[in-house]
Amino acid sequence: MDPVRLTLDQLRELRDDVAPRAARRSRASVRRRVERWRDRIFFIGQCAIAAGLAWALARYVVGHQQPFFAPVAAMVCLGFSFGQRLRRVAEVMVGVAVGVGVGDLFVRFFGTGVPQIIFVVALAMSIAVLLGAGTLMTTQAGVQAAIVTTLLPNPGAGFSRWLDAVLGGLVALAAATIAPAAAIRRPRQQASEVLNELSAILVETAEGLRDKSDQEAHAEHRDERELTDALRRARASEGMLDDLRSAAEEGVAVVRLSPFRRRHRGRVQQIADLVVPLDRAIRNIRVLVRRCAVSVWRDERMPDEYPMLLDRLADGTRLIAESLFEPAAKVAAHRVLGELGRRTADLPLPPGLSAVVVLGQIRSTVVDLLELTGTSYDEARKLVPLRLDGLDEK
Repeated sequence: MDPVRLTLDQLRELRDDVAPRAARRSRASVRRRVERWRDRIFFIGQCAIAAGLAWALARYVVGHQQPFFAPVAAMVCLGFSFGQRLRRVAEVMVGVAVGVGVGDLFVRFFGTGVPQIIFVVALAMSIAVLLGAGTLMTTQAGVQAAIVTTLLPNPGAGFSRWLDAVLGGLVALAAATIAPAAAIRRPRQQASEVLNELSAILVETAEGLRDKSDQEAHAEHRDERELTDALRRARASEGMLDDLRSAAEEGVAVVRLSPFRRRHRGRVQQIADLVVPLDRAIRNIRVLVRRCAVSVWRDERMPDEYPMLLDRLADGTRLIAESLFEPAAKVAAHRVLGELGRRTADLPLPPGLSAVVVLGQIRSTVVDLLELTGTSYDEARKLVPLRLDGLDEK
């Protein structure tokens, strides 16, 4: 065959393949952005309403003509996890008081200018640090000192600005206490997203292993690409778990502190309890995917049954995600994972290091996922029976 002709054919195939993939990625990107906006719409609305209310109270109730820091303080306080908001509000108020006080006193005696700005910002931040401030309080002290030094000084404005900060912080706390619905809903949604992502990673890994035995043209390139992508996604899943951990901590803090949400404490705590076994599952899946990718790169053959095992593991993971909203799915997940655990015990010990590692990781992941269904660790291990030929157990 003509080498030039072959090259042109390959270029056409590459062109025909790139366009649909680019379109899919574009649609996926738009969906992710819209979903991100939907996830944050409650937070956006909460900040907007709190900012407007804080400004209105400071302007029309307290009588301040330019209460610019009231809405700022409200938004800053709402931007932190609920469990830290009381401390953050105190830091904002103290930081503003220190910065404004130092700035007003310094400008009264020394005026404004470059040396004055440098000195007053350093002095205000130093005082905040000596008071035991965190990063936020120290920064606020410096910011407010700079504002007072660079704008027209008003010796009587220190208390009014500090009062604006207090008012904004109180509005933020009231908003978070009365309407913290997002902090209750978000952990469940985040846990579902993590589980569905793990399920998708397992499906992609199974497809990569199937393509290894596929005799169609270019299959040897496709399986490597799929497994590389699956490995990238598996590594990125750690960030999703961090988001879940933060959301769970915030949710637990909300139901403890909010008198309106304490009845949800049990459900929120259940989601928080998923973090530890889910962390172990993510780590095991990451090792599993990496070993599958290594087997393809090294041209090592995996047993034909492994893609099916990964598919069943993905099914069990997806069912656990569904069980967070539909409790009946938990029974199905337990059944699927239990059957998979017993099936792995019946398989002969495979030849090759990669195949042994993958089988061991599947078994360990089954135990982790069974714990997510409410099964105790000891009971989960019993559902993944010991092998008679010496395969190491979790």
